[in-house]
Amino acid sequence: MKESEKHKSWTYNPMTDGVKWTEYCGERLEKIWNRIPNILGHFLATVAIFAFGATLKGEWIVIMVHFLRQMGKTVYTGNFEALSDIEKNLHLQNLFSFWIYSAIGSYSMYFVIGGFIHWYFYVRRRHKAHEWKIQPEKFLPPELELHEIFWGSLSLFICSIITGTLACYASNDGPLLTIYYRWDEQGWWWLFLQIPAYFIYQDYTTYWLHRIYHFPFLYKRFHKLHHTYKQPTAFSVTAIHPVEIVHIQITLLLPIFLIPIHWAPFYGVVLYSYYHAILDHSGVAFKAQWWQPWQPDASFHDNHHQYFHVNFGFNIKYWDTLHGTQRRKDRVYTEDTFYGVGKNLKDASKEELINDIRERQSENPLAYRDNKNEYVLTKNDLQN
Repeated sequence: MKESEKHKSWTYNPMTDGVKWTEYCGERLEKIWNRIPNILGHFLATVAIFAFGATLKGEWIVIMVHFLRQMGKTVYTGNFEALSDIEKNLHLQNLFSFWIYSAIGSYSMYFVIGGFIHWYFYVRRRHKAHEWKIQPEKFLPPELELHEIFWGSLSLFICSIITGTLACYASNDGPLLTIYYRWDEQGWWWLFLQIPAYFIYQDYTTYWLHRIYHFPFLYKRFHKLHHTYKQPTAFSVTAIHPVEIVHIQITLLLPIFLIPIHWAPFYGVVLYSYYHAILDHSGVAFKAQWWQPWQPDASFHDNHHQYFHVNFGFNIKYWDTLHGTQRRKDRVYTEDTFYGVGKNLKDASKEELINDIRERQSENPLAYRDNKNEYVLTKNDLQN
C-alpha cells in the first residue's frame, strides 16, 4: 500500500489509539529525520525537550515581559484611560490577552514538541526499547495515554491562567513583586548567591510537598491521579490533580513576593527544573552529567512511579538520603506501603516478594550507573 493510501485509510479510535497521531506522521518524520546527521539530531532532540520545559506552563510569556522590562520597554499598548477601575487598581490591564497568549503557547508546545518527543522515542525507537527505556518491557496502554493527556491539558490550562496573570501583573508594574532588573541593584554577591538559594528552596519545599501528598489521606484523594502512570511519559509531567498543581505553583512563586530577586536567575532555575521534570517523566534512561553531582538520574523518579512511596526528591537527591526515603535494596515497596520506608524483605508476604522481584527484573540495567541494576536481588539477599 502506498503511503498516501495508508494515510487515507487511517482512522483514529480514541479508545484504542492513544497518541497515535505521532504514528500517523511517523513515516514522513522518519524520512526527514534520516537526512539529519546523528549529532545534530541528538542536539535538536535536546533543544526540543528544553523548549518543551520552557513553554510548558506558559513561562515563556512572563520571561518575555521581564526581558522587555530589563531592556526598558513595555508590552502593554492599550488605552489606559479606557480601563476599568478594577483593572487599574489590581494592575491587570489587558489580562485576557495574556491568558490567551499563555494558553496558546503552552498547548502548542505540549502537543507539537510533546508529540515530537513521543515520536522520537516511543514510535521511532520502540523496537529498540532495551537500548533507551527504563522499563523496556512495559508501556502505558492507549487509554492511559489519553488519560494523561486529558489531565495534563487541564493542568496546563490552570497553569496558563496563573502564569498569564503573573505576566500581566508584572507588565503593569504590580507593586507586590520584589523582582528587580538592574544587575547590581542588590549587590553582585546576591546576584549569584540567589541562584543556589532559590534552587535549594524550591527543591526542598517540593520534596516536602511531594512527600506530604504521599500521606494516605492526600495521596488517595489527590496525588494518586499522578501515579496512575507506572510507566510515565513526557505527557505525564503535568498530569497532576488541579488542587496539587496550584499548591505547587503558589509555593514556587512565593520568593518573588517576599525577597529581592532578579528575574533572570529566578527563571533560570525554573527552566532547569522544568527541563529535568520532563527528563524524569520521559521513561528514557537519561543520566545526570558529570557537572551535576546533586542531580539524580531519570531512573530515580521513574523508580518513584514504579514503586510509589519512595524517592520523593526531584533535582537534589540528597534530601531522600537525609530523611531516609531513598530506595533501598533490602526493602519492598507497594502502593499500600506509605511514608517512604518500605517493608523489610523478611516482613513481606510471598506474593509481595514475587511481585517485587518481577518489578526489579523488568528494569533496564542501562538506566543505572555502570549499566548495572544495583537493586537486583540474589539468593544471599533473600536468605539473610
